[in-house]
Amino acid sequence: MPVLLPKSRSNHEVHRTSARAAASADHAVLIAGGGPTGLMLAAELALTKIDVAVIERRADQALVETRAGGLHARTLEILDQRGIAERFLREGQITQLAGFAWTRLDISDLPTRHPYGLALRQAHIERILADWATELGVAVYRDTEVSGFAQDEAGVHVTLSGGKVLRANYLVGCDGGRSVVRKAAGIDFAGFEPTLSNLMAEVEMREAPRFGLRHDALGFHGLSKTESGRVLVVVTEATLARSGEPGLRDLSGALNAVYGTDFGVQNPAWISRFTDSALQAKSYRKGRVLLAGDAAHIHHSVGGQGLNLGVQDAVNLGWKLAQVVKRISPESLLDTYHDERHPVAARVLKNTMAQIALLRRGDDGRKAAREVISELLAMDEPRQRLGAMMSGLDIRYDLGADHALLGRRMPDLDFMVDGRPLKLFTLLHGARGVLLSFGQRSSVRATPWADRITIVDGDYDGPWQLPAIGDVAAPAAVLVRPDGHVAWVGDGSERGLAEALTAWFGPITTA
Repeated sequence: MPVLLPKSRSNHEVHRTSARAAASADHAVLIAGGGPTGLMLAAELALTKIDVAVIERRADQALVETRAGGLHARTLEILDQRGIAERFLREGQITQLAGFAWTRLDISDLPTRHPYGLALRQAHIERILADWATELGVAVYRDTEVSGFAQDEAGVHVTLSGGKVLRANYLVGCDGGRSVVRKAAGIDFAGFEPTLSNLMAEVEMREAPRFGLRHDALGFHGLSKTESGRVLVVVTEATLARSGEPGLRDLSGALNAVYGTDFGVQNPAWISRFTDSALQAKSYRKGRVLLAGDAAHIHHSVGGQGLNLGVQDAVNLGWKLAQVVKRISPESLLDTYHDERHPVAARVLKNTMAQIALLRRGDDGRKAAREVISELLAMDEPRQRLGAMMSGLDIRYDLGADHALLGRRMPDLDFMVDGRPLKLFTLLHGARGVLLSFGQRSSVRATPWADRITIVDGDYDGPWQLPAIGDVAAPAAVLVRPDGHVAWVGDGSERGLAEALTAWFGPITTA
């Protein structure tokens, strides 16, 4: 792993050389891919005043394909942490979005300000994120893409498809499942080969289609109406042998095989083919190159977790990368990105594979298994546990076992500061960490980090509850990272506080 500078140099030399390197770079961070993951990461970095630019192959943000269709509860919390959730809520439809193998999971009784999902197409999600990124001053290189790069101790030289070369301190591949960045970095993409192939398309039909979901010996299928009035088709193909770009003839044949008619399918806006491959990058980082979103993991769309997983990758990575770029934290902080997010994606791959195993065909055995699972999920505890998992509310990073809150997302408490009501998430709008003390003065030991975190004394006497866990012991103080996860829990003493502050917000150095 490359190091930025020899350790023998003084702090003054390090900062002078780092400043010269930054000055010679076109941008501190380049992001390949302007989808939801890339846009979220760009905005996260821009919030912390990092010079970041996005490289996007599309000439504009318009998205023809339907793609993802909603935001889960944890993603809505993350957007709330940045003060932009209302932008999405105004345009989407609140619904119980979470499900497992077509069994709907009602999460309305889970302890969160957003006990629901939001039905909103990816085209709208991207547009809102792009507007936010623009407000924050993010630069976008459009109608081009990364064709290669070379990295060394000083940074990364990124070659664009037109031959232009850009210099940056770090490059992040958010360029999808066929990621050029991942391949050029030589990072293995391993996992499980496909067992089925789906066609998905948005079309017109001369005959009235049979809307709804369907199971048969081939697999699962669905026809639904889109916002434009067209028909969204998802159909399982009879064989895995087909590959390449599908056409109208492929779609017509697949519809005939399932429904006995193609309903006079015509005028496709787009047609795509996808499988249930479950693949994951062996490492999310190689030197100055990192991966996020579909570039780091792909899986079947069942459960609607892909876009949400990528946005959450971005929020975990953004503040860490910002601190390393600013020389606040050592490069080793970036390793925690892989350590924390790789297991989360591995679990998503596993649950999508489990769902596909149940949905794969409409035979009697699988039908019986689905019925048993549905009966189990009608019970409160299994429903709440899987609902928290599918919505992302139960994610926990391994930060210790001293308290149930450690590593979990911080609840958005309504508490009092100087006699005024305040929602906790408002303290995270600027992507800064928060040290929050309850009923006592904040520790003076945290003062040296006051330029890196927000220190608040508040009062809260309500219950402390976590999804799928329930009540937890009330802490005397908590240290919340910029991504909203709890990094330290105080019991009235200051044990471990300085260590946690150093680990997550960098060591304190003297001039």
